[in-house]
Amino acid sequence: MTDVVFSSDRPARSRAFRMALAICVIAFATIAGAWFFQLVLGIQPCPMCLEQRYAYYIGIPLAAVLALVAAREGSRSLLVAGFAVLFCVTVFNSAFGAYHAGVEWGFWPGPTECTGSAVDFGNPGNLLENLKTAKVVRCDEVQWSFLGLSLAGYNALISALMAALAGWGLLGLGRRTT
Repeated sequence: MTDVVFSSDRPARSRAFRMALAICVIAFATIAGAWFFQLVLGIQPCPMCLEQRYAYYIGIPLAAVLALVAAREGSRSLLVAGFAVLFCVTVFNSAFGAYHAGVEWGFWPGPTECTGSAVDFGNPGNLLENLKTAKVVRCDEVQWSFLGLSLAGYNALISALMAALAGWGLLGLGRRTT
């Protein structure tokens, strides 16, 4: 069953296009910034930072597809489902970023694999060599901040913005007048 496009549907689809395009651009700029910090400035991400990137790797292509579907007046059901997925992914990532920022600020403990001092250096005979080459990026230490917010804090805010945009696009698609 295909969706029928009503003339009153056009504003909702136009909004869906704008929201999807905005999410795609924001997500792309954010992940490009993360790669810049890592590859150009040498700020290595911790395991939690790397996990927060998954939302962007999902969100960028999904938002691009949704923008294309909205522009070509494709399936309303596909748009609703896509915006619902985008909303869930970005809300979760915002909460995860806030959790990570809380770990950095010492509000609560983080996962044991990237906080604390326990490190497995392998064979005790090679301990000195392993100590020289070990790069431990801890999740509970702020590596960079601006205006009192770490990169995890900015991720929480950016993901919340994208969640709001996805929610706004989803709400607009939920209303149909004939």
